[in-house]
Amino acid sequence: MKNSALLIVDAQESFRHRPYWTDTDLPAFIKQMQALIDGCFAANVPIVQILHTEDNGAFALSTGWVRTLEPIKVKPDVLFHKRFHSALEGTPLRGWLIARGISRLIIGGIRTEECCETTTRHASDSGFEVDFVMDATMTFPTRLSRTERVFSSTEVKERTELVLASGQFAHIVTVQEALARL
Repeated sequence: MKNSALLIVDAQESFRHRPYWTDTDLPAFIKQMQALIDGCFAANVPIVQILHTEDNGAFALSTGWVRTLEPIKVKPDVLFHKRFHSALEGTPLRGWLIARGISRLIIGGIRTEECCETTTRHASDSGFEVDFVMDATMTFPTRLSRTERVFSSTEVKERTELVLASGQFAHIVTVQEALARL
């Protein structure tokens, strides 16, 4: 299999301090994310942690919340702070990956449809093969302001799966499938 790296996108405490936070999907996410981290570590796959930062609010470094979401345990090979939705924009991530000959990214984290999906699309357009590990992502119910309809986190994740797979941006995989591909 191609030289791979795990990208853990925005699995951080900042989200607990946002008004849309809910613990509903948290236990499953923690279990799957930890299994993915542990599996990649055991296979000597580099682990890249990405944390989102902003000047103010829950994502400001000064809050102390820009750190790994508890109780996830990870010792990343490298950590990058980002200010954009894509982890490849405005960070040295692309150069870090290229310098190590990495051509395949395994992506999981928080929010499925925002930073995880955007990073996936950007990575695909940049020539990387991507395994999008759906069961190692988490998101929240979202309201469409035009119609006031609330989409469940499951519906949001299904929409992400639909557009990533149909556009051939990524292989949609489970944790077990991603680890088996190593």
